[in-house]
Amino acid sequence: MIGLRKPMIVSVLIFLIIYYILLSISLYKVFEKAGQPAIHALIPGLNFMTWCKIIGRPQWWAALLLLPIVNIFILAGMNVDMVRSFGKNSFLDAALAVIYAPIAYFMIGANKDAKYLGPAIIMEKAYMEQIRTAKEQNDDREYRKLMANNPYKKGVSREWAEAIIFAVFAAAFIRMFLIEAFVIPTSSMEGSLLVGDFLFVSKAHYGIRTPMTVLQLPLVHNTVPFIGTESYSKKPSLGYHRLPAFETVDRNDPVVFNYPAGDTTVVGPDRNFSLEDLRRYGQLNNPRYKNLPVRVRPIDKRDHYIKRCIALPGDKMEIKAKQVYINDQPVENPSKLQYKYQLNLNGGSIRTEKLEEWGVSLAETRSSRNQGDQRIFALTNQQVEQIRGMDPNYTLTPIPGDPLTPNSLFPHDPKNFPGWTNDDYGPITLPKAGETVTITPNNIELYRRVITAYEGHTLDIKNGRIIIDGQPATQYTFAQDYYWMMGDNRHNSEDSRVWGYVPEDHIVGKPLFIWFSTKNGSIWNGINWGRIFSSANKM
Repeated sequence: MIGLRKPMIVSVLIFLIIYYILLSISLYKVFEKAGQPAIHALIPGLNFMTWCKIIGRPQWWAALLLLPIVNIFILAGMNVDMVRSFGKNSFLDAALAVIYAPIAYFMIGANKDAKYLGPAIIMEKAYMEQIRTAKEQNDDREYRKLMANNPYKKGVSREWAEAIIFAVFAAAFIRMFLIEAFVIPTSSMEGSLLVGDFLFVSKAHYGIRTPMTVLQLPLVHNTVPFIGTESYSKKPSLGYHRLPAFETVDRNDPVVFNYPAGDTTVVGPDRNFSLEDLRRYGQLNNPRYKNLPVRVRPIDKRDHYIKRCIALPGDKMEIKAKQVYINDQPVENPSKLQYKYQLNLNGGSIRTEKLEEWGVSLAETRSSRNQGDQRIFALTNQQVEQIRGMDPNYTLTPIPGDPLTPNSLFPHDPKNFPGWTNDDYGPITLPKAGETVTITPNNIELYRRVITAYEGHTLDIKNGRIIIDGQPATQYTFAQDYYWMMGDNRHNSEDSRVWGYVPEDHIVGKPLFIWFSTKNGSIWNGINWGRIFSSANKM
């Protein structure tokens, strides 16, 4: 039996502990120069209170360092104010203090000429008061003198540089930890979320996932615009950790996540494919994809997907005649669930603008393939009835959700899991952290990618025996939770039925609301005014 792995936070803790130790040691001489007991620098809690006193902040200010997210900004401000209290007012001094304060403090402590001038906050306030008084008293000579010798004066270029850096830092910080904007690029969630919907997604609801990729360009995901190169460095990297959540992922929640099969990605001009995608569809040697660049990406830099969570860790999931069953009970379906239908006009005609008014995809109504007597649309139950009511001669025939190839549906093992389609699938039980399953050569494809790609073990099958990390295994214990995600456009969605489970460490966040929406992803087609500021969590 393979045991559980602990969450990979050791590297993060080691970094923070080393930083804190170096920070405390570097403050020892700084406190001494500031006329404070040097030993305070080595006493947790008291060191930050003394620090506040040195820079002119109230001592309770140190308590703000206990607030997650806020503490990053507070510590940055305290570092800048500390070096300013020793007359270090340049842009480079401030930048060094923010980037790695222990170096700045060791330099101050080792410099015999570095002297404590007083609390920066109080001194700057007093100097500004002198300037204001001289101006009010029309003392031009004193005013010019104060302005000429102003140690806190910043040039126009520095003002702009600091403003831009702060704006980029604040925006990148908010995007990384709190809220990020996304756009719906495909029709897999229609008619709930449409192509061209712009969403705000909360990264805090399911727990903030701390960054795993450390060095990256701000405000871009995985590719540098116009250049096309990767926007990050794989090293150094940190393990997976998630802060406490406001709520758990529930069934039927729309969820944004990193594409699980996107670790090895073939970057195309129109869309990306994972190597798994091309292998499933027998396209590995297709000249169209053969010479495209291949990128191996860490978890948090894989492409973003949005689907609806259908099943939770430990759930038994099955689809019978298009109806999803969870733990043998039929579930409530989304109100705008779509399936493909073939419409035969039988010699008649149809008003395309009426279909668009009812919410049928613009891409489908305006497609060149949908101009003849037979047309194919993805429709909700309501749209089916509306079309049937247009003309009694129309014939609407459901299109079965057959797989594109015999091997295209997860677990890609038609020999042991025969007859599975998009409409009749399973049953399958989702892995749950801490639970143990029996593994055999007949069911190993259900868990192969979990064991290898998501939980980092090696797996071989030799002489009918499963070998994990070099040891024979008949059982496996899951290290994390897994979810089942599906699109509402059930016949036009590459989802868990194709690539399997979504690991917990791939979860990004929860969509909040639609802040803008264009028709079919183009402003030239018009704006969906009725969707702006509407909820992204409708069933």
